[in-house]
Amino acid sequence: MYPYKLVDEVREKNPLVHNITNIVVANDSANGLLAIGASPFMSSAVEEMEEVASIANVVVLNMGTLSKEQIEAMEIAGKTAKKLGKPVVFDPVGIGATTFRKQEGIRLIQEIKPTLIRGNAGEIATLAEVEWAAKGVDAGSGEADVVEMAKKVAKNYQTFVAVSGVEDVITDGEKTYLVKNGTEYFPYMTGAGCLHSCVCGAYLTLTEHPEIEQVVIASTMYALAGELVADLLPILAVGTFRTNLLDQLSQISSITVEENARIERIE
Repeated sequence: MYPYKLVDEVREKNPLVHNITNIVVANDSANGLLAIGASPFMSSAVEEMEEVASIANVVVLNMGTLSKEQIEAMEIAGKTAKKLGKPVVFDPVGIGATTFRKQEGIRLIQEIKPTLIRGNAGEIATLAEVEWAAKGVDAGSGEADVVEMAKKVAKNYQTFVAVSGVEDVITDGEKTYLVKNGTEYFPYMTGAGCLHSCVCGAYLTLTEHPEIEQVVIASTMYALAGELVADLLPILAVGTFRTNLLDQLSQISSITVEENARIERIE
């Protein structure tokens, strides 16, 4: 039995989610968190990182528009959260696109030791040291086994891993799940993956000790919300999808998720 009740609990507990994110997606990430019942705190000032991370329930780090100042902020916030026993989510946006991103992204992961790494197949391939044709911050293309890549990264970095795609792959290196809900519309919305990371972060706050099943339910709820919106659109309508996704995230219930979830445990 999966903990579908988390969908309702996040609204009851209203966790404070500290985001150090990129300028492209900040607005959608904040509104998405509000929609699911969480409270966003969007801050990256180095001077307040320790204090903000101390009062937040979770820290979500996103390297989409990377700078030296942001790297320093991530380091402080991430290490502070981990020291206090709080979950940290790391989104390695475009980590394979440039040497700078790859070096700093891997260093941050090694030093912070995040609870969850959430990325697309191309980003996870970079961390798994698997050949993949990177395409900026997008997924790119490759033929590697995504499940095996995810398991390798989870074991190497001792973390949960969630890979967004046609089917989301979620693993701790031992237990592995496929989330088969979703829609082909997500790639047309910039920041869809970034919001996925935020949602996972909010759900990871709901138990004393983070569990992989929290990531599974967060991913299922998010994928299903997109699926339900897309099912009502007769044609590809990117702007409408984006707006209606926020509406659906604010309305979806644990009962709806339980009735429509397509989750498969493969190992």
